Amino acid sequence: MHLVISHETIYRYDAPVARSTQYLRLTPQSDARQRVLRWQLDLPARASESRDAYGNVMHVLTLDRPGLEIHLYARGEVDTADGPPQPDAQDGLPAPLFLRESPLTQPDAALREFVQRCTGAPGSLEPLAALHTLMQALGEHMPYTPGVTDAATPAAQAFASRLGVCQDHAQVFVTCARLLGLPARYVSGYLAADAEHVASHAWAEVRLPGPAGGWLGFDVSNQCLADGRYVKLAIGADYLDACPVRGMRLGGGGEVLHTLVQVSLAGAAAQQQ
Repeated sequence: MHLVISHETIYRYDAPVARSTQYLRLTPQSDARQRVLRWQLDLPARASESRDAYGNVMHVLTLDRPGLEIHLYARGEVDTADGPPQPDAQDGLPAPLFLRESPLTQPDAALREFVQRCTGAPGSLEPLAALHTLMQALGEHMPYTPGVTDAATPAAQAFASRLGVCQDHAQVFVTCARLLGLPARYVSGYLAADAEHVASHAWAEVRLPGPAGGWLGFDVSNQCLADGRYVKLAIGADYLDACPVRGMRLGGGGEVLHTLVQVSLAGAAAQQQ
């Protein structure tokens, strides 16, 4: 699929922000399933570019002049394709690294019991079958419900609330997969689909074992595997590692965030213009 993506983020403040630093993971990379044709960031000042610990492209934007607004704009075109599990590519990190718990993916007794109830005794289900069972069960346990959780909600708390959004679904699924002994990571990115949970999105990737194994994406919110409709931005142990925009500021008072994301097929985008 040839996807055209536009991602606009605007922060507005009650009072001037004296100084701010934003960490931006808004730049996709080419891999076995996606090829970045063009991409650009329009930012209010020059940002430094580097790779973070997970191999994600990260820009650090520092603003030291007072202002009431921060406007971030990412856009470009990406070719995507369906495919089998993807071998290790972007990060070069050992898969077992993604077996470790992180601040937002620490399991509790309820999650451990849920995984055991869904998958039975260890080894009773093949890994892929166990993951599909977990994905369906989580979708039933945690219906997609905006406004209940936030960026700092841990997986165990979201699971206990029985409600959440794609971010929570991804973190809970990652936690469950690790309890099965499978490396799992959080993914942020975009989704083009005629469905409820689209555009800016999050899902999980799990490293399947065996010679034909590799990283495979699971989208609990939409109850499907990641395919050519998905564009990956960043990976990490949880949301905090892979969120598209994360920052800190001095001053500003109250904050209002506006986000507009559009993902469309190239032909459809041309017609809209």
